Amino acid sequence: MMESEVFKRKEVTGTELSAGTYNLSIGVVLCWGFFANWLIVVNVDPMWLRSINPWIFFIGYFVCCIAGISLYNKSDDPFVSFLGYNLVVLPFGLIVNMVVSVYDPDVVLQAIRVTAFVTVSMMILGTMFPAFFRKIAGALTAALIIVIIIEVVQVFFMGIHHDWIDWAVAIIFCGYIGYDWGRANQIPKTLDNAVDSAAALYMDIINLFLRFLRILGRRS
Repeated sequence: MMESEVFKRKEVTGTELSAGTYNLSIGVVLCWGFFANWLIVVNVDPMWLRSINPWIFFIGYFVCCIAGISLYNKSDDPFVSFLGYNLVVLPFGLIVNMVVSVYDPDVVLQAIRVTAFVTVSMMILGTMFPAFFRKIAGALTAALIIVIIIEVVQVFFMGIHHDWIDWAVAIIFCGYIGYDWGRANQIPKTLDNAVDSAAALYMDIINLFLRFLRILGRRS
């Protein structure tokens, strides 16, 4: 997971917002990202996406994500940051489209509900106990790297996938949501920082959703 430069900001660039307006702005930007993903799922044929050469698809995916992250990390203009955010939302939306197409719609809706409930819960905990989440940040990063390495080795070299990995990644991203939400409320409350914080949280939430979808899909 790429470390965001957003949460290291201390100087105020732009008009400061009230706490309520700032958090509402984060929520609106997040909702736009999820709505854009829904539009992609509804309007883009997943079979067409699967017909694209995998190397071309994944190179485009990473280029688009890296460009978007670099754009919102380096910009203090909320409109430029929003453009960067959308460059992240687009490739994530294409991945979500291909993944949800293989699951029953009822399972997808259940995964959405569980993800929403867990996300709100972790945001509340991140607000109440920001110091705790700061303490476990290093452990979260180390755990995520280890689990990703194990998953890559299992899938590409051993041809297997253990169910516990999805649970482990889901728990790790639960921690990241609390951590990033706590950090988002400790930097200057500007519109640009709201957009940039939403971008970091968006990636946490989508990763959590995809893992819950796999877990629930196996149960059904």
